Amino acid sequence: MKLENVVPWGRNLKEYQSMFKLSKEDMQSKKILGCGDGPSSFNFEVTKLNGNITSIDPIYQFSKDEIKKRIDETSSVVSQQLKQHQNDFVWKNIKSVDELIYIRLTAMSNFIKDYDNGKKEGRYIHQELPKLSFEDNSFDLVLSSHFLFLYSEHFDLQFHIDSIVEMCRVSKNEVKIFPLLDLKNQKSKFLEPILEMLKRKGFETKIIKTDYEFQKGANELLSIKVHNKILDRK
Repeated sequence: MKLENVVPWGRNLKEYQSMFKLSKEDMQSKKILGCGDGPSSFNFEVTKLNGNITSIDPIYQFSKDEIKKRIDETSSVVSQQLKQHQNDFVWKNIKSVDELIYIRLTAMSNFIKDYDNGKKEGRYIHQELPKLSFEDNSFDLVLSSHFLFLYSEHFDLQFHIDSIVEMCRVSKNEVKIFPLLDLKNQKSKFLEPILEMLKRKGFETKIIKTDYEFQKGANELLSIKVHNKILDRK
């Protein structure tokens, strides 16, 4: 992974709550793993609530200064693109481009402030799907935000299967993935094959409407109940 190919874009706790229908009790009582959290402030804010959270992302191989420099390099370009294409998004949870930019920059600023301390505490770990180092059933809740399904043109079906199997392996209760659309605002072509695969393996799946919508039509999450089972890789 090269940092110059990354466009950091961090979401905050309120967005995670809406995307994944998380209660305050969820965040304070469940051991959570966030896959691909990037420079979001989710980990920082859950930790402030005395929650137990671990975030993984390939960007965590870089130093605080390197990530901050990349944020500074890209944020104005992204802001300009948003202003040019604001009609492509739903301004419901977030009311305007200016509010969105403020939310993103604030989230990433809080992440940067927390990053070094979080790395020392083992809350930010350089790992990436589809292979995780954690033991089976290590977490109560495993989340994937804006990665799986969204990048269906970049990562193939086998990558999705391997990643979701791995997320299920390290969870002892539930896996949640949001959104279910690809970058073209179409339902991911991998969703039905994934649902069929999970059904064959005896897992309970449910598509749940959320309160969050920014990408048009992206207002559903996939919930996978794990029930202490361990998935094989076949």
